[in-house]
Amino acid sequence: MRKPWIVGTLVAALLLGGCGDPSSGPQPAPPAPAAPATAHQRAAATPDPAPTRTPSVLYLGDSIAMENQKVLGQQLRSTVHATYTSAPYSGTTLCDYLEGGRERSLVPPADKAAALVRAVHPDFVVLQFWGNSWGYTPCMDGITYDSARSGYFARYAADAARLTEQIAAAGGTRRPRIVWVLQGPDPVTPDRVRRVNETYLRQARASGDLVSDAGGRVSPSSGRYTWTRYLPCTAYEHEHPVYCTEPARGRTALHRGDDALHFCLAPTTSAPRPCPVRSPGVLRITREIARTIAAHRI
Repeated sequence: MRKPWIVGTLVAALLLGGCGDPSSGPQPAPPAPAAPATAHQRAAATPDPAPTRTPSVLYLGDSIAMENQKVLGQQLRSTVHATYTSAPYSGTTLCDYLEGGRERSLVPPADKAAALVRAVHPDFVVLQFWGNSWGYTPCMDGITYDSARSGYFARYAADAARLTEQIAAAGGTRRPRIVWVLQGPDPVTPDRVRRVNETYLRQARASGDLVSDAGGRVSPSSGRYTWTRYLPCTAYEHEHPVYCTEPARGRTALHRGDDALHFCLAPTTSAPRPCPVRSPGVLRITREIARTIAAHRI
């Protein structure tokens, strides 16, 4: 079932492919930090800059996108006043969002990438996929990272190119820009995620699209693909202590002790949903995606 969420006058209320619902219930995020004041004053004769158009953003992806979904909508609304639609499905990969395949898919026809582009006419399509590597989704035809690494990467690159073509064709004369979200470290197969990210980078270069290194925001400075459960608290997290989970040690938790993949700090549940608690990893990722869109809007 399609569950789009529009952010403009409406606030999103979906998310997660592995976060639960604690008794405390959902909590709103603290406001994003205000832009710093400047001591320079514009000359009176300088004309106002041309107004920037409010962008429309479509967000698709897997369980990490599911858990990020609501917070990304909040970030986009507060930073660029975006109109926002999201339709992530847990356990999916790129081929699930392709139209015209004979394979079974975890995404219904109305929520395929091209179908949603035709329906909502976005300026940006944000794609966040971990790179399903264990054959969970039927459309991968049983190709897994462990059993056929060269076949896995070849198929993944082909699907990235095909998905780009379908999104571009659906956009017509108003082709949206695709934002490929680079993933954070994989605790089990770090080289796999590195190569998946390289696939996104190559595809973005080939088609003139964008990348957002959100995964770099959840990686240690000592190594982009070194997995860690904790990172030092940022200035923003120190200012908003709910995001600095261990202030006495100056560090914050990115993952729960029982889940090394997701960034939601609530327990996982069988029903995919937005992350219901404030989680530093979710905020770091979504703020970087929003920053990328803000830097490239017209």
